[in-house]
Amino acid sequence: MLSTTNSPVPGTDEDLTRRGLRHALDGTTDLAERELRVPLHYYRDPKLTEIEESQILRRVPLAIVPSAQLPHKNDYVVRSVLGDSLLVTRDRAGASHVLLNYCRHRGAMPACGSGNASRFVCPYHAWTYRNTGELFMVPGKAGFDSMDTKGYGLVELPSEERHGFIWAVLAADATIDLDAHLGVLGAELKLWNYEAYGYHTQREFTSEVSWKGALEAFAEGYHFPYVHGQSLIGQNTLANTMVYDEFGKHHRIGFPFNWITNVETDPTAPREPSANMGVIYWVYPNLILANSPVGVEIIDILPEGDPTRCTVRHSWMGRVPATNDDLRAGYDAIYEGVHAAVRDEDFAMLPQCGEGVRHGQHDHMIIGRNEIGVQHMIKVFGQELGVALQCAGAP
Repeated sequence: MLSTTNSPVPGTDEDLTRRGLRHALDGTTDLAERELRVPLHYYRDPKLTEIEESQILRRVPLAIVPSAQLPHKNDYVVRSVLGDSLLVTRDRAGASHVLLNYCRHRGAMPACGSGNASRFVCPYHAWTYRNTGELFMVPGKAGFDSMDTKGYGLVELPSEERHGFIWAVLAADATIDLDAHLGVLGAELKLWNYEAYGYHTQREFTSEVSWKGALEAFAEGYHFPYVHGQSLIGQNTLANTMVYDEFGKHHRIGFPFNWITNVETDPTAPREPSANMGVIYWVYPNLILANSPVGVEIIDILPEGDPTRCTVRHSWMGRVPATNDDLRAGYDAIYEGVHAAVRDEDFAMLPQCGEGVRHGQHDHMIIGRNEIGVQHMIKVFGQELGVALQCAGAP
């Protein structure tokens, strides 16, 4: 068995593996105290969706892009978040910026796609901006001779680069306090050293399901044998088995792989959690980090207008940056496999859940004790939104 002494920081130490091994041997899992009843309007009320965007998603730090997506000075990428076009840049000093990608003259977009550039030219009247956001040049300047160019740069959002991500708050008049937002999870994320990973690729799609319901698919292993039975998730991961820990509003789940039992019998078997389980984080409010032995899936889920429609941005980073064609081809194969599981398995099923939410006439859904991570998500959002929840069996 594993040693019980000198245990280092949870999440990277043998304690997480030990707990997963115990569940694998005993056929058990971490459980919530009781089932949870969730009213259907939690998923389908448009008023709640408006509150979610205005009071949560636009007021807390969101991980906009991985740092590794902008590895070089003057790199940039444009990304749409909640309908806002964001220009994320790394300036010539290496500092990152998150700018609203709207010209201050007539509102056209100075940048598109991704690449490497120190300046961006608006396609409408060629106003030119530095990658730090400052207005650099205005053609026909005589027409704006009383304008102070220092006051007409691209609007910059509060942002911070930490733990391998560039974070921003989507309200320009806000402040950002990443330490307060992440709390004790910050130290946990730091241990993964995501800033040393290599960014590989991403895809985006929309789905007809509540964004909160979509997030819940990554907080339980109850569905693994039924939804993922023909893929590596179902074949390699123990069903309905998890090690669960909360970090304030965030949480971590360890889904043990079938071979975790080797730790019991083979003294040479690796003990670190990432070799024995999928380690999955929910970073409140909208980010899933799904860690495997070779990399991390970054699953970013946001509402898309309707309460039961969402956007999904599925990225992947390798623990070892790809420096040759063979490694890139290997990462392509890994990503194709994990993306197929997300797109063709999880998000083939989830629109049915969306349909049930839209048309259901039952009073509530019931979330099991074995769905403790789902319960945590619902309780966190329920408290923020003022939604009354009830534990099964309660008066």
